[in-house]
Amino acid sequence: MSVLFEPYRIRNLEIRNRFVRSATYDGYAEPNGHVSEEQIKLYSDLAEGGVGLIIAGIAYVHHSGQVSPFQNSIAGDEDISSFKKLTSIVHERGAKIALQLFHGGREANYVKTKNNLPLAPSIIENDPYYLGQHQAITEREIWEIIHSFGDGAKRAKEAGFDAVQLHGAHAYLLSQFLSTYTNRRQDQWGGNLENRLRLHFEIYRDIRKKVGKDYPVFIKLGVEDGFLGGLEFNEGKQAAKLLADFGFDSLEISQGLRGKRYIGTEYKTNINSIHKEAYYRNWCREIKNSTDTPIMMVGGLRSFSLMQEIVESEEADLVSICRPLICEPGLINAWNTNQTKKAKCMSCNKCVDAIFKGKSIQCKHGFER
Repeated sequence: MSVLFEPYRIRNLEIRNRFVRSATYDGYAEPNGHVSEEQIKLYSDLAEGGVGLIIAGIAYVHHSGQVSPFQNSIAGDEDISSFKKLTSIVHERGAKIALQLFHGGREANYVKTKNNLPLAPSIIENDPYYLGQHQAITEREIWEIIHSFGDGAKRAKEAGFDAVQLHGAHAYLLSQFLSTYTNRRQDQWGGNLENRLRLHFEIYRDIRKKVGKDYPVFIKLGVEDGFLGGLEFNEGKQAAKLLADFGFDSLEISQGLRGKRYIGTEYKTNINSIHKEAYYRNWCREIKNSTDTPIMMVGGLRSFSLMQEIVESEEADLVSICRPLICEPGLINAWNTNQTKKAKCMSCNKCVDAIFKGKSIQCKHGFER
């Protein structure tokens, strides 16, 4: 049996294989933030299709962090009941499921419709990578958001999620605090690396107080920004080590601030050869060598043989994929019977384009909802 189909344990969580469905905004949530029937079907298909761990994407913990009117909410107790049905269905099909806790920071343009400006660590004038208006977050607002992450994790546990993952990548609030490009504060939340990670540390502390010592807490971490002048990998690697040492149970390694839109950043296109896959492999390898904390590798993974090589050579402990599972939700089961099968995903990014156009995520070439 391939190592990819061996069970794996993180803290008290046993996963049936090494395949993770990376968290992704799907645009299917109800307008009140609750789980929709489309999402029930989506996650049911993923669990039925063989994924070991599903990470449900970008549930906002505070209304100031909302990026879309069709985004799941974990900001209130009223959100718990709709998630219970989702986690139950996933568990019935043998998979485990985590909830990604999210705040958009200055990317939360949806709050403008409520006559509020998005929150950011600092105000950056004439920023070529961000055209919207925003306001600098206050100390009071920082602590309110910290407690919102802890409350969100507590609700996720009550709703039956097996773990939570902080979204600390892709230009959202935690990435904004980590990067010196967007964090120019002169107080305890800015300056040196430890100060820029203070938000991450305090959120972890608050979560741990509210969910207990045994509940798994992960983070998706952007370790390098997508343009010159932003966070560089040498600091991103240090940040990963500090967070692992602080207690996070798994790190999923990705990119921090984006360039313009997604060009050349975390959603690379035309991955038509094995040599273009695993574009964060070097980052993962270096971080994996510096910590015993389980590492999830994401980024253009398509070939079973390559993923097997990555896990066997201990460059990562789990492999995390998304776009191929939008195209083929049963891909993991297919690989279990035919490891030479090629994923249908063409990395054309039509699924991502649908999100930019305010539509729900779908594949134009393989599986379509």
